[in-house]
Amino acid sequence: MFQVDIIEQCKQNNRKAQLQLYNQYCDGMYIVAKRFLKDTADAEDVVQEAFIKAFSKLHQYKAEVTFGAWLKRIVINKSIDFLKSRKQQLVELEEVHLKVVDNSMDNKWLVDDAITLDDVKKAINNLPDKYQYVVMLYLIEGYDHQEISEILNITTVASRTQLSRGKAKLLEQLKPKMNGTRY
Repeated sequence: MFQVDIIEQCKQNNRKAQLQLYNQYCDGMYIVAKRFLKDTADAEDVVQEAFIKAFSKLHQYKAEVTFGAWLKRIVINKSIDFLKSRKQQLVELEEVHLKVVDNSMDNKWLVDDAITLDDVKKAINNLPDKYQYVVMLYLIEGYDHQEISEILNITTVASRTQLSRGKAKLLEQLKPKMNGTRY
């Protein structure tokens, strides 16, 4: 069965097709939610809510992007909404998802070898929410400023500004480590 056929069947409330689509994407979407949420049960709940929303809004899906990308955006929005409602800190990141070097910026963003992954995680977790979300979406999830502006309901200028300020605050927190002193 082709992806388009499954989606069309899901639009007609075919439970078997919905289960097939769920099974195809649930593990990947759980990983996305888990990057944002510390608690396993919370991540599972967010994924369930995201699928419920996706199935109820499936008529709005126009295949301009892949279904997975469309669903991932719903999962991220649900995760951020959950964090905002709970005022929780963002989750510990796995090393494979952390991209500390951002090639589009100048070399000041390269991090010293003395900086550990835990140092970076701690620094990200200490950022104010508005910077934390933009830094996570840009550096970790790989979204561009246009996409971040849509996800967070801010302007692209605000996204760029918050990323710039978030990176500056990250560097500020990491500098004492780079100079050999603990922060």
